[in-house]
Amino acid sequence: MSSSSASVSSSSGNGSNPERIVDPILRNALRYTISPREYQLLHSYLLSRAPSAVKKRTPAPRRYDAIVSKGKGTGGGKGGDDYNAAAIRASLRLAVVTMSGLKAWELVSTKFLSRRTVQKTQNKLPIWKSPNVRLTCSLSFILLFHRLLRRFFTRLRESLLTPEAKGFRRRNPRVAKSLTSRLAPAIGSSLAGFFLAVYPGDQLRITIAIYVFTRALEFSYNYLEELGYFRNRPSWFGSWMLMPLSCGQLLHAFVFDRDCFPTAYGRFILSNSPEYIQKRPESYPKNLQWPGTFDIVDSLAQISKARWLPFTSPILFPNSETLPRSLTAIAPITSPAHPAIKNLSCALLHPNDPSCMRTYLSYWIQAFPKVARFFTLFLTLLSIPRYKTFLASPLAATNNLAKSILRMSLFICGSIGTSWGSICLFQHTFPRSFLPTQRWFLGGFLGGMWAFVQRKHGRGNALYSARMSLDSLWKVGVKRGWWKGVKNGDVLLFVASLAAVNALYEISPKSVNSGVARKGLGVMRGEGWVDRAKLMPGEEKKKNPKGRDE
Repeated sequence: MSSSSASVSSSSGNGSNPERIVDPILRNALRYTISPREYQLLHSYLLSRAPSAVKKRTPAPRRYDAIVSKGKGTGGGKGGDDYNAAAIRASLRLAVVTMSGLKAWELVSTKFLSRRTVQKTQNKLPIWKSPNVRLTCSLSFILLFHRLLRRFFTRLRESLLTPEAKGFRRRNPRVAKSLTSRLAPAIGSSLAGFFLAVYPGDQLRITIAIYVFTRALEFSYNYLEELGYFRNRPSWFGSWMLMPLSCGQLLHAFVFDRDCFPTAYGRFILSNSPEYIQKRPESYPKNLQWPGTFDIVDSLAQISKARWLPFTSPILFPNSETLPRSLTAIAPITSPAHPAIKNLSCALLHPNDPSCMRTYLSYWIQAFPKVARFFTLFLTLLSIPRYKTFLASPLAATNNLAKSILRMSLFICGSIGTSWGSICLFQHTFPRSFLPTQRWFLGGFLGGMWAFVQRKHGRGNALYSARMSLDSLWKVGVKRGWWKGVKNGDVLLFVASLAAVNALYEISPKSVNSGVARKGLGVMRGEGWVDRAKLMPGEEKKKNPKGRDE
C-alpha cells in the first residue's frame, strides 16, 4: 500500500503521467470514498490552501479523475458504474453518520443524563448482535438497495418497452403490464424496506414503521385533496379531528393498560396535572407511606371498575370502614378529605375542595403559566432558524410567535384539565353503572376537542398523537386477545408504506408536503439533494440526466 501511495503522490504535478500504475485496491477505496467532483471541490477549498508538504502528496483533480476512472467495470457502462459507486458512497456515509450519532448519544446519556450507575452489558455482546451496529447496517442497506433496485427496475422497464420485447409482452401481458408501469421502479425499489428486519424487533422498529405509515396516509390525503375530492369540505374539517379519538384511546390505556402506554407521554400528563394529582405534603411524617402518582391512577381504575363508589367520610364516621381493602393505599389522601364530597373519585382527586368547578378553575390558574413558560422557551428556540423573518418584519413575526405559544398552551392545558375534570362531570351527570370504564375514553375525547384552537396549525401534533395512539391500541389489542400479532408485521407495514410514499412522490411530488422529505426521497432515488416539486417540467432530466449522484 505504501508503494501505491508513493505512485499517486509522485504524479501530482502538472507534468505527471496519468498512466502510472495504481493499486486496484487503492483505486476502489478512493472511488467508493469520494467522487471526482467532490474531490475537486475539496481540492479547491482546502487542499490547495494546505502546506506545501500536503500539496506534494495529494494528486491534482485531473489526476484523481484518471485514477478512479481507470479500470471501471464495462458490464454496466460508465454511467452504471458511476451510479453504483455513488450508491455505495452514500450508504457508507450514512453508516458512518448513524454509528457516530448513536455512539455520541450513548456517551451523553450514560455520562450526563443517567442518574444511576449504568451496567456495561453491551460490551459483552458480539458485534453482530449490537443494536447500534444492526441499526446502522439496516439503514445503510435500505439506502443502498433502494438505489440499486430502482436502477434495476428502471432499466428493466426500458428494455421491456423496446420493440425487441414485443414477443414477451404478448406472451405475458399481466407481467409485462406490471413491469412496464410508470410506478414499477418506485414500488420495486421499496422492496429494500425489508432490510429493516436487520434491526431487532423492538420499540424503535415499530415506531419507524408507524411513522412511515402515517406519513403515507398524510401524503395520500394530500393527493386526494389535490385532485379535488375535498373541495367542498366544511371549514371545521381537518386533521385536528384525529386528536379527540387519539386522546380518548390514550387516556383509557393510561388508566387500564399502562404497559401499553408511552411512558414519556404519561410523565408529561402527570407533571402538568396540579390540583388533580395530590403530592406528598411537606409536613407529612416521613415514616408514613404516601401513594405515588401511579398508585392514584391505579386506584381510579379500581374505582371505575367498582362502578364509581360513593365517598364515606372518616371524619363523620370514624368507626366505620370507609374504604375497601383493595383501596387502602389511598387512605392518606381520602381520610382527611372534605366531608361534603360525595364521590370517592372526587375525594381522591381534590380532597380539600368539595367544588369540582372551583377545582377546575384552580387547575387553570396553576397550570397555564407553567405550560406557557415552557412553550415560550421551546417555540422561541425552534424559531431561531427563521431569524430572517424576524429581521424583515419583527412585529408580524413576534405576533405570530405569540399566537402559536398561546394556542399551544391553551390546547395542552385544556386537554389535560378537561380530561381530569370530565371524571367529576360524568359523576354528576351519568348513573354509576352507565359506562363505568368507557367514560375514560369519553373524557379523553372531550379533552382532545381542545385541538380545535389549533385546527389550522396543529397537523403535526395531531399526527404525533395518532401515531402514539396506533402503537398503544395495537399493543392493547394483542394483550387482550382482540387480534394476533404477525411476525415481522412492522417490517411488512414499513415496506407497504414506503411503496405508497414512493408512488405518490412519482405521481405528484407536491403531495409530499415536506421539503426535507422530498429531498430525502431524492437522495434515496439517487437524484441528489433536489426538490422535484420546485423543478419546472422537463428540468429534472437537465438536473441529473443520467440519474447519477455525482
